[in-house]
Amino acid sequence: MKNPQQNGFVLILVVAAMGLIGAMMIILTGSANKIMFQSDTAYLQACRRNLVTSGLAWTKRNIRNESKETLNRTIELDVTSMSISGATLSVNIDTPKDQKAEVQINTSCSRVRRTLRHNEKYRIGLRQ
Repeated sequence: MKNPQQNGFVLILVVAAMGLIGAMMIILTGSANKIMFQSDTAYLQACRRNLVTSGLAWTKRNIRNESKETLNRTIELDVTSMSISGATLSVNIDTPKDQKAEVQINTSCSRVRRTLRHNEKYRIGLRQ
C-alpha cells in the first residue's frame, strides 16, 4: 500500500502546475491582443497611404483636362480592385487658383471592428 501523504503531494503538485499554466496563458493572451492591435493599426495605415496615393494619382491624371464635370463636386472612386475590405475613396477638386488646385481626399478603411478615416486637403500644381 502507498502512503496517503504521497497521493496528497502529487495532487498539490498537479494543482500548482495548472495554476502556473493558467497564469502563463493569461499573460500570453494579453500580449497576443497587443500584437493583433498593432498589426491592425499598421495594416490600416498602409491601406490609408495606398488610398491617398491612388486618389492623388487619379487627380493629377484628370485635373489636366479641367473638365467642368470633375470640378467642385465629390467623386467616389472604385477601389474594389485594390482588395481592401471596407475601403472608400472620394475626391473633391476645387477650382484651380494660382496654378494650383486644392484637392480634398477622404478615405476610410476597416479591419475587424476598427475603422480608420482620413480627410485631408492637398494642393496640386497644374502643368501647362
